[in-house]
Amino acid sequence: MVAEQQACPRCGYENDGGQRFCGSCGSKLSLICERCGATSPPGFRFCGGCGAQLQGAADPQPPREERRVVTVIFADLVGFTGRAERLDPEDVWAMLTSYYASLREEIESRGGTVAKFIGDAVMGVFGAPVAQGDDPERAVRAALGIRQRISQVSAADSDRDLKVHIGVNTGEAFVALDARLEEGEATVAGDVVNTAARLQTAAPANAILVGEETFRCTRSIIDYAPVEPLMVKGKELPVAAWRVRSASRPAGERPAPDIPMVGRDSELAILAGVWQHVLAERQPRLVTILGLPGVGKSRLAAEFVAAVREAGARTVLGRSLPYGKSSAYDAFAQQVRSVAGVLGGDPADVVVQKLRRTVEGLLGEAGAEEIVGHLALIIGLQADVPAAAGTVRGRHVLFASARRFAEALASRQPTVLVFEDLHWADSSLLDLIELLSAQVGPAPLLLVAAARPELRTTVPGWGESGLASVDLRLEPLGHEHSRELADRLLARATQQVLGQSADTISETGEGNPLFIEELVASVTERSSSAPSQLPTSIRGIIAARLDSIPAPERAVLLDASVVGRVFWDGALAQLTPSRGRLPELLASLEGRDLIRREPVSRLPGQQQFRIKHALIRDVAYAALPRAKRRNAHAAVAVFLEELHYQHDSPAAVGHHWLQAGDRERAAAYLVEAADRASRGWAKDEAVALYRQALTLVGDDDPKRRRELRLKLAVAQQMLFHVPDARSAARRRGQSGAGR
Repeated sequence: MVAEQQACPRCGYENDGGQRFCGSCGSKLSLICERCGATSPPGFRFCGGCGAQLQGAADPQPPREERRVVTVIFADLVGFTGRAERLDPEDVWAMLTSYYASLREEIESRGGTVAKFIGDAVMGVFGAPVAQGDDPERAVRAALGIRQRISQVSAADSDRDLKVHIGVNTGEAFVALDARLEEGEATVAGDVVNTAARLQTAAPANAILVGEETFRCTRSIIDYAPVEPLMVKGKELPVAAWRVRSASRPAGERPAPDIPMVGRDSELAILAGVWQHVLAERQPRLVTILGLPGVGKSRLAAEFVAAVREAGARTVLGRSLPYGKSSAYDAFAQQVRSVAGVLGGDPADVVVQKLRRTVEGLLGEAGAEEIVGHLALIIGLQADVPAAAGTVRGRHVLFASARRFAEALASRQPTVLVFEDLHWADSSLLDLIELLSAQVGPAPLLLVAAARPELRTTVPGWGESGLASVDLRLEPLGHEHSRELADRLLARATQQVLGQSADTISETGEGNPLFIEELVASVTERSSSAPSQLPTSIRGIIAARLDSIPAPERAVLLDASVVGRVFWDGALAQLTPSRGRLPELLASLEGRDLIRREPVSRLPGQQQFRIKHALIRDVAYAALPRAKRRNAHAAVAVFLEELHYQHDSPAAVGHHWLQAGDRERAAAYLVEAADRASRGWAKDEAVALYRQALTLVGDDDPKRRRELRLKLAVAQQMLFHVPDARSAARRRGQSGAGR
């Protein structure tokens, strides 16, 4: 008997009946009465068994609201209102029902959410409630899918002759994560929504217009045509827009920059060494390249593939897709199609003919028909599958044919099978790859899999079935290689930015090649020495990583971002409702390599942590609504005052009071910090702090403003003489050494 499901009152996730906590967000699912021991659901405030008041009864949860970068898509039928008045209401309803279903499928199949239907207009949102890391691309591909679906409907029924115009825009929005769409509650608000609607209105029939940020994020994979800036209602300035032509690359594929690979010589040597063992021993091996998004997994694999292909090896690539899969074995299916020369538009009978010709060429005619049938099933063929395939009683039958196919490939010619983005793969493909690495007979076959670290979390025993499996962990580039990469990318830029600081870019990018590339592009386009804000592409990738962790851990990380990149468990205890689970949640975040426990703490009795990357802290902090930030900063300031931290770092306490909106307290601490800096001859810091404090003191306090101006003037005068003082000190030191 299956236990009854119970919905979490906070996030709505369906949990098994026996659970006490939600498996999605960690909220309590049941309350235990201290008087009689009876269990009550979380909505109860009094025990259903004895009537006693329940301790810890859940109060109504405040709405979960965040600031997020989202991509909004508006689609609307052209001229539908005029057509509807000439049709019977039932015909209108039937047409709209089919139209809604098509648009919902195109949006939701790519990870988006349908926010609302308004007449014949549809609004979809990508990036909320969960970011995918490539939401602008997904939204544009959804728009292309919608346009294709509508064109197919019109081609099939000339009486309909439907046309659609679509607008897509990317930007920051205020998001209600718990909005009940079925009750008409709004999910997102902000100019990004209004601009998307205006772009849709301005788009011609069967055209897709995108805004500037969407264009920036997708121009390397989508083919665009420029249009004149649009004058739209409600906007003072023209809106930049581009018209979508088509997708220039498959989903998930990124072009590599046209510069030499930097900083991966040792990793490339490891791959080359494994390949030499494969050739010498004629035994298959599996190498899994693990690394965060953008760290260079695909580039490393591509460099290795180019080298072995030049040496005479067969190399076959396949990529797991985050959406739009045609087969559970998608990457391997692509490899089979590639070897057989199958094209995307080939009809089923042609596909079978090509498979038959390839298999017979590798294995001969005996038993080939059965293998052809099994491969046809693996690549997702629905029709014309050879009868010899028979009734497949289990996937082991398909796997056996796949093994024989791979074995024959490698026996004819040393072969490298590359599996990109394996973290998106279905478990069936993962099992097939492990089987190939463990059971292919003596043959020079190397399986190279590229995946994000979560593959090891979702499949803890990955690769252990084979005797020769190697994990190659790709770490961020070191400072020197990051600087070299930034230099090379800047050297390709226009003359105006050749003098920009590669140090700033390499430091901000934190060793991630994709981040460095995006930062250089941002600097180039804005003609500034440093990015004025984090590029949307980087923010989206990091937001997706944060969204992939359990909700309680994510909430703790967002709270920690208020304290700063360095934070303490005691400060978090003032902010998080999960105080009892805090040690467990911090340990889990540490295990996910998002934070680090530091051996020495600035605050006695407090465990100190550090968020591993500044960019993670920045993206987490940017997600918090202003009101929550203010309240959290005030709580942190009080915590630091209670520990007398103002004696050690008054500027830090002043910063938190300033962010909390208490200008008077902030000014007092900043002045104290400036006085200390001045006494310690850190005159440049003193000047900066006095200036900041002066901006916080209002004109209604002229006496205090005069005092601050005087202190600022003295500090500035002393700062002017600091170089002279340093020169004099050096001269005294030199004369003393000569005696």
